[in-house]
Amino acid sequence: MKKIISSIAGSILLFWTSFAQAEGFQIGVGLMAGQLNADGTETEGTAADTSDRSKSFDEMFYGADIFAEVVGDNGFTIGLSYIPVDLEIGSGSRTDTAVATSAGGAENDTGTRTASADVEDLITLYTNMPMGSNGWYALLGYHMATVTTTETLPNSSYGNEDITGYQLGLGKRDGNRKIELSYSDFETIDISATGGNTNSISANADSLQLRLSFGF
Repeated sequence: MKKIISSIAGSILLFWTSFAQAEGFQIGVGLMAGQLNADGTETEGTAADTSDRSKSFDEMFYGADIFAEVVGDNGFTIGLSYIPVDLEIGSGSRTDTAVATSAGGAENDTGTRTASADVEDLITLYTNMPMGSNGWYALLGYHMATVTTTETLPNSSYGNEDITGYQLGLGKRDGNRKIELSYSDFETIDISATGGNTNSISANADSLQLRLSFGF
């Protein structure tokens, strides 16, 4: 899916290149701050342990993006933004000890486990729909990103997953400057472990952010 996302983004940028000298085309940078909310559940897949472990995160984040957009005479805008820095959506650790099994032995499950997840290559295709002639607009966006995991596990590892999401917001344009408040919600993240057990993780993430952008 990541190749598909890259192809779509490349096609859109190639299309916009033809408008580079046209009125209404601009590139720029955005600065953002917000709160990310994430909650996830890890399900053990071993015969001796089928329990679930859940955790929630509420974290502030700061970031920046680069964008290109075409602005029509009536203010209607189509744009594409890319965040070049990773956003952490959760991290944690736990220490397990061996537990007795029904056969009288003990499950070899002793040790400290650590894991973290990041959102990488967040691309957003968006539109600004004017609300009157005073610069206010409604924001609608479609997110594409990759969730990468880093973990320290004894016998297995989690992979990465491509996800999508949507964005809704309200903004105001003043010349080549914009300020907007938006809400983003991503699809459920489902990742299964490989290499040693059948553990799985299911997580959800959404965010509320304030963004300032400057076009050139």
